[in-house]
Amino acid sequence: MRHFTEADFETRKAAEQVLLDVLNPLKPYYSESGARLDIGVTSAHYDNDTIPMEAFARPLWGLVPFWSGGGKDDAFEEIYRKGLEAGTDPEHPDYWHACRDYDQKFCEMAAIAFGILFCPDKVWEPLSERGKDNLADWLMEINRHECCACNWYFFSIMTNVALYKVGRSYDEKCLREGLECIDSYYDAGGWYNDGNGGDKDYYNPFVMVTYGMIYARFMEKEDPKRCKRFIDRALQFGRDYIYWFSEEGPSFAYGRSMTYRFAQVAYFSVCALCGVEVYPLPVLKGIIVRHLVYWLNQPIWDNADILTIGYAYPNLQMSESYNAPGSPYWAMKAFMFLGLPEDHPFWKADCAPLPRLESRKYLHHANMVIQRKSGNVTALLPGRLKSDGHSHTVEKYSKFAYSSRFGFSIMRSNLTLSECAPDSTLAFEAYGYFFVKDVIEPDFSVEENELRFSWTPIRGIHVKTTIELTKTGHIRTHEITSDIKCTAYDCGFAVSADDRKPFEKEESEHEARVKNADGYCAAASLEGNGEGHVLVPDPNTNLVNPKTMIPMAAYQIDPGTQTIRTQVDYM
Repeated sequence: MRHFTEADFETRKAAEQVLLDVLNPLKPYYSESGARLDIGVTSAHYDNDTIPMEAFARPLWGLVPFWSGGGKDDAFEEIYRKGLEAGTDPEHPDYWHACRDYDQKFCEMAAIAFGILFCPDKVWEPLSERGKDNLADWLMEINRHECCACNWYFFSIMTNVALYKVGRSYDEKCLREGLECIDSYYDAGGWYNDGNGGDKDYYNPFVMVTYGMIYARFMEKEDPKRCKRFIDRALQFGRDYIYWFSEEGPSFAYGRSMTYRFAQVAYFSVCALCGVEVYPLPVLKGIIVRHLVYWLNQPIWDNADILTIGYAYPNLQMSESYNAPGSPYWAMKAFMFLGLPEDHPFWKADCAPLPRLESRKYLHHANMVIQRKSGNVTALLPGRLKSDGHSHTVEKYSKFAYSSRFGFSIMRSNLTLSECAPDSTLAFEAYGYFFVKDVIEPDFSVEENELRFSWTPIRGIHVKTTIELTKTGHIRTHEITSDIKCTAYDCGFAVSADDRKPFEKEESEHEARVKNADGYCAAASLEGNGEGHVLVPDPNTNLVNPKTMIPMAAYQIDPGTQTIRTQVDYM
């Protein structure tokens, strides 16, 4: 993949070419009918037969705005015309088949519905009458089965709105119930929970807030009060969400579905597309462009320039059970701004820097404190009140802090400290294994300068943690009550230790430090007589850097109650 710069987004024509550079490598891998895209051999928890259908659908998130804004590519138009005909034809060998409860295909229906809404002249009108009938009937499958009780309700909403807008049968009851469920997930300040008890994470900009704006664009006449609510929520959300983005472009890795990468900026892209003026166009353009330039220049492609599963490099270790080879192309939502025509003021706007933001910001409705330092972003948060069944959720939601520079690490096993890779957490060595923080107790508190929470890594060990923010990082105080003798490791961020570039590591009696040209992290014992050590975790455990080192302070814990205190600094 070529190198990208901000100049690649100065005009609509240039930005169109960026999209085609990303998607053109897919063309040789579509089936003859166009209905299936085969780009890998790894599997997911859903039917293997669905995997090439998912890969077919997800590029539409970029192609639809490309087409609707005036872009033209005959090959892709023909692929998707043929593919929609074949995939929904029960008599065709590439038929996508009927659905079942909680079917992954429901997620992909939203991309097709998005195409019908924004670009019917490419996604709907070119189909034969039989093709339209087949597609409409296949989309109705989402109303005949159960959806996952989370952001998936918006897939049902989008599909029913699309069917309604082209005059086809839709399920008014499913549409109404879906909207009611989405409203029930809303909390405050623009933030939704992802289902009852679900997390507040990137599914807000991936789906919840974003699809609300799209609904408002098409249903303002039929449902004006709800549409106004969706827009008001989107405006509130943006005032918080901007704090997740660094001055250089990336936001911090946090939560599940990180393989969707630059979908993180989809919210701002849809704001531009739908005319939601959360920030002036130059600010929106700057956020979008810097984010895309950062991501498109990462080694996230394979040798055929196909997006890989992973984060800042290919990495199956961090993937979810629902990540198949085509899954990463949900990232194409970032290109929604291409739906703006060539004469739109967006294309004449400069890429403005971020507006003046507070160096420390308590995002009350997200239960986190954002620390902006040296152009980077660190989010500090207490953790979660309950677990779920997704992969590696302990690492994705339960660390003390998450960084736009350092990323976070994923445990390979809890048999050795190197496999555990416990960055930005407190790990206990007990009974021959390593245990880290998962859920917290309900009596937590978050303020602008301090977080307090209690947790139990394993029966017999209880921890009360206080995190105090400082100008150089933060200080962690842990009151540990243990029934057993064990060792505790209070760990900083995982810093790149690429042996092709200079870096330094230092260990002293009470402090450890890792530094390279991009930044540093240090962990120092202030109380509890901790020893400074630098851990070399297993390679490919970190999302951002394949080889890392983690500075930490190691404490000997005796039965009873004792307090340890660690200062963690970073840049």
